[in-house]
Amino acid sequence: MKKKLVFATNNLHKLKEVSAILGDKIELLSLNDINCHTDIPETSDTLEGNALLKAKFIHSHYGINCFADDTGLEVEALNGKPGVYSARYASDTHNSEANMLKLIQDMEGKKNRNAQFRTVISLILNENTYQFEGIIKGQIIEEKRGLSGFGYDPIFIPEGYHKTFAELGDEIKNKISHRAQAVNKLCKFLFSIQ
Repeated sequence: MKKKLVFATNNLHKLKEVSAILGDKIELLSLNDINCHTDIPETSDTLEGNALLKAKFIHSHYGINCFADDTGLEVEALNGKPGVYSARYASDTHNSEANMLKLIQDMEGKKNRNAQFRTVISLILNENTYQFEGIIKGQIIEEKRGLSGFGYDPIFIPEGYHKTFAELGDEIKNKISHRAQAVNKLCKFLFSIQ
């Protein structure tokens, strides 16, 4: 029988991305599937803390095995910003376009374009808590390129490539991304304990 796991997110892009990575090995339930319509607070100042807060919220309110993630874009020249505030860098409205424009402005004139995307997943399984991390390094470019993906994808070129995540498309991104790495570690762990 397939394992059932709740992914504590309302972000349909993330849900689609993680479902594609997991394939049909695990039955992935969304917050909608369990009738959770609460905006779970992300009040920690670390990715690890936010991922754990979200997973604990679902586990304590619904008693279901679940995982949650938090992802940040960490830019060297900005001392790791936007980091944990990546989704609300420009304002509290989670506006990807505004976030990208602000980052492009903040990077104006900076020679060091190094950055990394980092995802942390917190899993609560049978009362135990586990964390998994994925990191992909790359560069921030000066203007948007590409139409696929979401968030900062049009201005991030992963190491070893000449195209942005938004130009590479979902198939390649889902193999190499920070989230893919963290989800693959999660899968490996889940299948190792079957």
